Amino acid sequence: MNTSQSEALFARAQTLLPGGVNSPVRAFGSVGGTPRFIERGEGAYLHDVDGNRYIDYVLSWGPMVLGHAHPRVVESLTEAVRRGTSYGAPTALENQLAEQVIALMPHIEMIRFVNSGTEACMSALRLARAHTGRQKIVKFAGCYHGHADMLLVQAGSGVATLGLPDSPGVPPSTTANTLTAPYNDLPALEALFEAHGDDIAAVMIEPIAANMGFVMPHESYLQSVGALCRRYGALFILDEVMTGFRAALGGAQSAFDLQPDITCLGKVIGGGLPVGAYGGKREIMAHVAPAGSMYQAGTLSGNPLAMTAGLTTLQVLASDGVFNGIVERTAQLADGIRTVMGADGTPVQVGHMGTMFGLYFLKEADAQITDFATAKRYADTAKYAAFFHKMLERGVYLAPSQFEAGFVSAAHTDEVIETTLAAVTVAIQRGLIDA
Repeated sequence: MNTSQSEALFARAQTLLPGGVNSPVRAFGSVGGTPRFIERGEGAYLHDVDGNRYIDYVLSWGPMVLGHAHPRVVESLTEAVRRGTSYGAPTALENQLAEQVIALMPHIEMIRFVNSGTEACMSALRLARAHTGRQKIVKFAGCYHGHADMLLVQAGSGVATLGLPDSPGVPPSTTANTLTAPYNDLPALEALFEAHGDDIAAVMIEPIAANMGFVMPHESYLQSVGALCRRYGALFILDEVMTGFRAALGGAQSAFDLQPDITCLGKVIGGGLPVGAYGGKREIMAHVAPAGSMYQAGTLSGNPLAMTAGLTTLQVLASDGVFNGIVERTAQLADGIRTVMGADGTPVQVGHMGTMFGLYFLKEADAQITDFATAKRYADTAKYAAFFHKMLERGVYLAPSQFEAGFVSAAHTDEVIETTLAAVTVAIQRGLIDA
């Protein structure tokens, strides 16, 4: 496979951008080799600058749920661009997308659009502190909620991929009120509440831990977390930046029958453009300026292009059969990988829900990954890196990190899934993975 142009562009980028990229995991740091420089996306495929084509299971880390350059999204965006790219003033599109989100997630009664998942999560925590008058927050080891200082504590994903400390440059005082518990460990969370319950403003959690790979919650675990919050008067915040409109059409809160006080969203609601949102109960959201005194603002928040792309994406996704079709093909992919790996005797842990999936290569055949500690202990990152490159050579683009989830789109047909599974079969033949 020729990658000469990508290699040249990456060499140049390293003189212009820190590490040659604008987001760390793109640099292929944990899998090695040269990142592919993409020229265009079309349907289920990425095309790089060297003319190579890849079936894409990264999908811009989730938002391309309809596939790349979906005709309806492109058409609506083309019309929107002709009307102007940003006004810094209200538009009807903001109302329309808000109504669409609220219709699909009824626990959101009011919503505020922002520009990223990081912004949504940091704003949600500010809101929780404003509402409760408390200072401490709880997050879970390996769950990533963006790069705000107070959240870079055992933050999973990018930090784990790079093998870095949580981050230099974060003052200890900034994280002094951030408490951390292991994911899927209810007694540990109960102990935190027993020690700090009167001071805890909120618990923020990824309902599916998709930034330490792909870890499902234990049965009734999330419901118990919510109940514990209610018992102590803390807010229950779901970070659905990744699971929103992917774990289920109504998000993980719909799939697990949860009642969050605040929900953080992103990815899909931008249809590929930068966007985030936080929303929740009306009496809580009433604290947000200008309705209330908790200040948060953004010049490009609710901009017409992101609103247009998000609205069109959700409308198509919610139309007859579209979402369920993606769910079926996601299950087909995950079950197929599990079958192929099992036949070969390769120890793996494969999970999926809705239109998301995850794959761990395991260092021990009987290991089970249930939290960040076990992910770090049992995930065979060297074997994943070898598999990643074998798949890349066969035209399949997976996340360049063992600690990231994968995604399927409406453009991933049965034929695309079958082609992928054929590549998996070849990639794991004896001698091809020797890590």
